[in-house]
Amino acid sequence: MKKTVFSAAASAALLVSAGAALAHASFSVPEAPADSYYTGELRIPHGCDGKATNEVSVKIPEGFINAKPKLKPGWKIEIIKGDYQKSYELHGKKVTSGALEIRWTGGEIPDDMFDGFEITGKIAGIEAGQALPFVTTQKCGADASVSWSEIAKEGQNAHDLEHPAPAIAVVAAKGGHEHDHGAMAMGPGSAMAGDLSLSGGFLKGMLPGQAVGGGFVTIVNGGAADDRLVSVASPAADHVEIHEMTMENDVMKMRPLKDGVPVAAGATVELTPGGLHLMFMGVKTPFHEGDSVPVTLTFEKAGAVEVTFPVVDPAKVKAGAHKHN
Repeated sequence: MKKTVFSAAASAALLVSAGAALAHASFSVPEAPADSYYTGELRIPHGCDGKATNEVSVKIPEGFINAKPKLKPGWKIEIIKGDYQKSYELHGKKVTSGALEIRWTGGEIPDDMFDGFEITGKIAGIEAGQALPFVTTQKCGADASVSWSEIAKEGQNAHDLEHPAPAIAVVAAKGGHEHDHGAMAMGPGSAMAGDLSLSGGFLKGMLPGQAVGGGFVTIVNGGAADDRLVSVASPAADHVEIHEMTMENDVMKMRPLKDGVPVAAGATVELTPGGLHLMFMGVKTPFHEGDSVPVTLTFEKAGAVEVTFPVVDPAKVKAGAHKHN
């Protein structure tokens, strides 16, 4: 695939205001560090000349590997797989094929509304300063469609195009390292991402046959700006949700936090058993004590960071505890 090089002006064009971004198809997280894991929402801003959208297809560019869509209620998902142009390394293994196109059908987005389609994957072999365009087509019935396929040339503002392809700008990881997943390794369950410090991350061991597992971590914001944990992903699960547990009339209730978790400047946020926590849905192989699982946490400002979570004996995990010893 031909590489698209973004100038500083073109990269900045991806960071326009939310109102302007909704005029075109775009990603909720418009940039990511080189050689990092990515999770973001592809946002479709409107229908086709007044007609509701009922199909969305996106072509996965070379250099975005292990792409997976998140389940979306009311929509059917089709994943078209094939061979990559090059081979890549993922978790120590060589990969040569994966998703090349993802299609959502059967739902409906009214012309005067917008909706999002979440995709996760890894940016591989793309240097900082380049961009990954995702050619996207939305169909509205049998005779109307919009193709977001135009790619900005070097120095050109993508928003000068009528139908620009939504793109992810690849940037250098903080600290000047382009291939460190946006973080500095600090041992199992710990990492740094900008001003954020993650520590004590772990997964609770599961019983055979279980498909849902729990994860926990402590996040400290040592900076002067607020941030937010917006999404979590792992190759060990179909998708990961951020959940909150609360007591209501002496009944423990759990609900997903669709807007993520705020991490205020100078604050510490603990995801612990019995409180805020991560739910790994559709776990392929139940977590077993002694295993290690890669988990990617994506923050609004600090970006994506990969942390290796060790799996601990469930008997040693107590509600409200934030340590496992």
